[in-house]
Amino acid sequence: MDRILTVSDRVEIALAWVAGLLWMAPLVFVIVRAFVVDAPSPHLGFDNLVRAWEGAPFGQYYLNTVLLVVGITAAQLAIGVLAAYAFARFEFPFRNALFVLVLVQLMIFPEVLMSENYRTVASLGLLDTVAGIGLPYVASAFCIFFLRQAFLSVPDELVEAAQIEGTSRLAILWKVFLPAARPSLIAYALVSVSTQWNNFLWPLIVATTDETRPITVGLVRFLAPETGMDFAKMAAGTVIVIAPLLAVFLIGQRGFINSFLRSGIK
Repeated sequence: MDRILTVSDRVEIALAWVAGLLWMAPLVFVIVRAFVVDAPSPHLGFDNLVRAWEGAPFGQYYLNTVLLVVGITAAQLAIGVLAAYAFARFEFPFRNALFVLVLVQLMIFPEVLMSENYRTVASLGLLDTVAGIGLPYVASAFCIFFLRQAFLSVPDELVEAAQIEGTSRLAILWKVFLPAARPSLIAYALVSVSTQWNNFLWPLIVATTDETRPITVGLVRFLAPETGMDFAKMAAGTVIVIAPLLAVFLIGQRGFINSFLRSGIK
């Protein structure tokens, strides 16, 4: 039997719709503006997107961004899985103290470490390289903390059954913990991909040529003051930047939402 909506329920639904529309309005405006061609008369078309694409080597930017995002996410998951497994299931000296140090890193803004990171990357000769952009992000304290919580929720019975069968520790991680924590792994991967795809300040400092710039930094060339502000071209460039993430989310939104819900992210 359907529940009768009360006045407060209707108000909450209305406010949710209003909040959603307000959040969507800027995105919808940018997308529409990207397809509105002003000359010779206003009409819909792809001219702005073509001009934006030809105005910068977006193909190279996309390649750099994909390499950067895939590399960072893979490294974070590899390091995070092993570290979280150790913190969740092994006893070793100073385990709690070391985990507290991991948690402390969550309280430090990345901008605080930017000058030291720059000095380190420069000393390694990795300035203006994709590796240099990704190096400060290969280990994530949040990933370790998040996956540790997921591994702690794995039933001890499954682990004990695997141990009785003589399964090695790494095999237990592969066959027991990773399948059980799959929603958490997917959820974190989505967060990491979105974060690194939109990262701007650090790549702007390290990348100085088109051969290494990710797509968000490449978009800055449309802001050159000597060329003036072309809002239609800027909107088209923004659509080029966000289109892959938006398309992937729209295609797999149900699976994405289920992964976040099952992993405990609200």
